[in-house]
Amino acid sequence: MKTHYLSKAKAFPLQIVLIVPFVIQIFAAVSLVGYLSFKNGQRAVNDLAEQVIDRTSDVVDEHLKSYLSIPQTLNRINADAIHRGILDVRVGGASRRHRKTLGKYFWDQMQTYDLSYIGIGLTTGEGIGAARYDGKTITIDDWTAKPPNNNSTYATDNQGNRTQVNAQWSWNNFSEPWYTQPIAAGKPIWAKIITANFPTGPYISASASRPIYDSQNRLLGMIATDIHLLKLSNFLRSLDISKSGQVFLLERDGTLIASSGTEKPFVLVNQDIRRLRAIDSSDPVIQNIARHLQTKGFESITKDTDFKLELKGKRHFVHVIPWRDEYGLDWLLVLSVPEKTFMAQINANTQTTIALCFGALILACAIGVFTSHWVVRPILHLNLASEAMASGNLSQTVKISGIRELDTLSNSFNYMAGQLHESFTALEKSKEELEDRVEERTIELKNTLEELRRTQSQVIQSEKMSSLGQLVAGVAHEINNPVNFIHGNLDHIQEYTKDLLAFVQLYQQHNPNPASEIEIAAEDIDLEFLQEDLPKLLSSMKVGTERIRQIVLSLRNFSRIDEAEFKSVDIHEGIDSTLMILQHRLKAKPEQPEIEVIKDYGTVPPIECYAGQLNQVFMNILVNAIDALEENNIKRTYQEIENNPSRIKIRTSVVNSMWLEIAIADNGIGISQEFQQRIFDPFFTTKPIGKGTGMGMSISYQIVTEKHGGKLECFSTSGKGTEFIIQIPLRLRNG
Repeated sequence: MKTHYLSKAKAFPLQIVLIVPFVIQIFAAVSLVGYLSFKNGQRAVNDLAEQVIDRTSDVVDEHLKSYLSIPQTLNRINADAIHRGILDVRVGGASRRHRKTLGKYFWDQMQTYDLSYIGIGLTTGEGIGAARYDGKTITIDDWTAKPPNNNSTYATDNQGNRTQVNAQWSWNNFSEPWYTQPIAAGKPIWAKIITANFPTGPYISASASRPIYDSQNRLLGMIATDIHLLKLSNFLRSLDISKSGQVFLLERDGTLIASSGTEKPFVLVNQDIRRLRAIDSSDPVIQNIARHLQTKGFESITKDTDFKLELKGKRHFVHVIPWRDEYGLDWLLVLSVPEKTFMAQINANTQTTIALCFGALILACAIGVFTSHWVVRPILHLNLASEAMASGNLSQTVKISGIRELDTLSNSFNYMAGQLHESFTALEKSKEELEDRVEERTIELKNTLEELRRTQSQVIQSEKMSSLGQLVAGVAHEINNPVNFIHGNLDHIQEYTKDLLAFVQLYQQHNPNPASEIEIAAEDIDLEFLQEDLPKLLSSMKVGTERIRQIVLSLRNFSRIDEAEFKSVDIHEGIDSTLMILQHRLKAKPEQPEIEVIKDYGTVPPIECYAGQLNQVFMNILVNAIDALEENNIKRTYQEIENNPSRIKIRTSVVNSMWLEIAIADNGIGISQEFQQRIFDPFFTTKPIGKGTGMGMSISYQIVTEKHGGKLECFSTSGKGTEFIIQIPLRLRNG
């Protein structure tokens, strides 16, 4: 083999080739990174400030919507209850017991919701309510129509019962804005923010007020629910932005509502509370921003506004958002963040980046020099050893690189390549033969293992279903006996009760003026209500026991103790039993309406089958359908689900006088074309880990095709739904 050499004038030393380009690239990269880091740091400040402010404004907006919706929602619920006659608020002339009941009703709502007051004021001047002015203790206010000292404040125990009178004071509904304003407006509104200096401490609140009417739409008065506005300040202080910036709420006249600072939105002057204007705030940030907004006019801000403000030589990013709701609130939400919050870290990062880049440059140069020495010497040694070993016939050559040291190494390598070629060819051939044999054995082992896993799963599933069937049948039997006893005796109890009530009515007719002790006893037990409600209660108990009997029957039908027996059954009975067992998953829930089940049963004769195993097939398909609908409903709102309800349609029919066809379809998320081809494979599942074994549809397929000689097919369109069609012969065997 002939060796080619380049002239010395065209080759470069390896040390120069390694060091010079490497140093040039590093130096250029360091300079570019330092420059871009500085520029990007400046541009990132505005973007980061906007992101922080937008994220914080979204958090505040969501909290305001949630916190301020509670009073109006509670007012609407109570007003509807009053209008329908469910809640009787006519305290005038009512018994003391009735007034206590109404007070406890509001006390219970105060326990449930974070409110400072809830109560009613009537057109008669009377009223009643529950208060929590100190944020902890709930008291009950009960007042009459005639001042002075017509309002009594009662302390309560942990059950809402009145214990003692804490105070008595004069009160007049008709002079309070939370009463007069909603009455004048004739609709739900937010009344003017009120302040007071109670013994428990200063109090500032917003009142959600609504007129109330009886069933004939006659005005009864109004209902009001208060929230303590200092809790808004507590929430604003809990935001991350409050550690360096300011968040505060203003009314349209510039009065402060709440802020993330320590300053309260009011001041005490001779024990009298006065609202604080933002321009008079002791906080310089709030004060200067308010003055800036005042020059533009608080009322003129109708959309989101951004601006930058210089305060004591420091720039602040300010974002102003008009915040309104449907009940008349019109506030301004202001967020302010100082630029130094972002620039300090960015400047530090820029300096660190530049320092690291220059450090990397110095380190790279040192490593380059060291590497060049480290690479050149082994290459020269390898070149001498290669020339000594190059005694064979090589068929491959290496191209000349243009570097002197590597040129010599290439010539030596070309000597060795020829001999190595033959050795590697023989080795490759042996390797391919070995890989083929290993692959064959691997395929055999894989098939054997898959069959073993499938058989094991079938045995386990069969044993589990058999044990479950026996357990369900036993439980159903044990429940059935006492329920039948109760259900059978309810008819007699109804007759006895009817006779007793008739006797009481007959007694009342012939003795309309009984003794005073009897009248007191009748009032204590509420005899009139008892006569009306007891028959209803017994009817409800009868309906309940009938429902239990139906469930027990469904459990017994589904379990099929004789499931191993091949017999003639009504297929509709098995489907209905399965649906009854799954009723808890089909009914409506707080987060979604009920899943509609549409039955389109055809005229189908009894069929010969293994009933218990077919019930297992129905159960697997219906559970998968419910899972698909629930997964689809997670992505939709309650209203969207109502507009396009989740449905499962079950259709039965006879095909060609020989086959029974059962179609179960849903309008869920559907199955992709790729997954449809594997839906009946053992251990294949689309559910998360721990929620499915992947054997349900595989076993169902075997039950239909192998046990009954039928067909099980899946038809699905992604995003539109899935339909499973089962076909089994009406007669599996002759005779």
